Amino acid sequence: MQSPPTLPPAIQTDVPGPKSVALAARLARVESRNVTCTEPLPPIFWERASNANVWDVDGNRYVDLGAGFGVANAGHAHPRVVAAVAEQAGRLLHAMGDVHPAGLKVRLLETLVERFPGGVPARAVLGSSGSDAVETALKTALLATGRAGVVAFEGAYHGLALGALDATYRPLFREPFAARLPSATVFARFPDVDDVVRAASRSRTAIGAVLVEPIQGRGGERIPHAGFLRELRACCDREGWLLIADEVYTGFGRTGRWFAVEHEGVVPDLLCVAKGLASGMPISACLGRAELMDLWPPSAGEAIHTQTFLGHPPACAAALASIAVLEEEKLVERARDLGETALARVRARLEEDRSVADVRGRGLLIGIECDGPERAARACAEALRRGVIVLTSGDDGRVLSITPPLSIDAEVLFDALDTVAGCVA
Repeated sequence: MQSPPTLPPAIQTDVPGPKSVALAARLARVESRNVTCTEPLPPIFWERASNANVWDVDGNRYVDLGAGFGVANAGHAHPRVVAAVAEQAGRLLHAMGDVHPAGLKVRLLETLVERFPGGVPARAVLGSSGSDAVETALKTALLATGRAGVVAFEGAYHGLALGALDATYRPLFREPFAARLPSATVFARFPDVDDVVRAASRSRTAIGAVLVEPIQGRGGERIPHAGFLRELRACCDREGWLLIADEVYTGFGRTGRWFAVEHEGVVPDLLCVAKGLASGMPISACLGRAELMDLWPPSAGEAIHTQTFLGHPPACAAALASIAVLEEEKLVERARDLGETALARVRARLEEDRSVADVRGRGLLIGIECDGPERAARACAEALRRGVIVLTSGDDGRVLSITPPLSIDAEVLFDALDTVAGCVA
């Protein structure tokens, strides 16, 4: 079972269309106003999706260059993933994940630890979101080192749960809740290993770990120089710190390797994954070297870090199916090769455009940095009107983030990228 081909955009109404506008008005009456942005224009409301296409409630068809926040690595609604979820939901929709779990949880954990970078023995804890995985990693680091301090990086995004939020950089997210944060994180320049040491020296809390995105995603598709991760690994080894790799965004083939740390042959102590793990179902994991994870106490009937839906059976089934699709359809290798061609095409198209500060990428993770957030926002809105979904990133929103499904048809991708490039000017 393979995904159907990606179709070009087909816009039949204004964007947003009348049904989306009506739904936005209804939503505003029942949802906290902080969640969904409805001004100056309402969003489009999705109705269905397949591979790299999305249809809205007004019948307009789009090409999704965001993979639904970098989730649909195997494509939206891949038939194999959908079938796995449906079959599992029909047999067992819910289990007692930390008491009497589903057998499927074992299969998924076995599959994940076999993929741990470097092939070293590993164990894992499942969760439901990227924040869950980061929270698990931070707790593991504290148990292993006895030191609560963490060095993270300027531009970092690690989630909005309180522990993860303490390591998320952007003031927009942090400041409203500063009184609830432990302030156990100090921030270093990205990517600057020397500044990691300087930041650690300024910390009021003893440092136990360094938390890093191998490529910053929400921070603006920021790709470090070659050797940065190796230097960071060596620094952590010298200082006695754990290295936590947050691959919620970059994992499962996005950058042309299963995990972005593998581009430099780096083995982290802890690895956080989510998003592309299941290509559409909410599930995450924190993987770690076995000797570290074994510092958690054995359960005597009460787990000290768990949740009701841990090891949710349909989500586990989706993750196993998605991993199988990535392997069998060679989507990781495809991301590498197609990404190189796509990056070269975008660079050639925009090399003379003075409104573009940089075009960068690795695999099917590409960022177009504009000369300001206003230009990026206008390009994003115009691309949507032309049937291409693209999002902005970066602390001030000046980067156009391109992270399509790894299964996207090449010609449709190239046409969509041309559309985005044309909207930047």
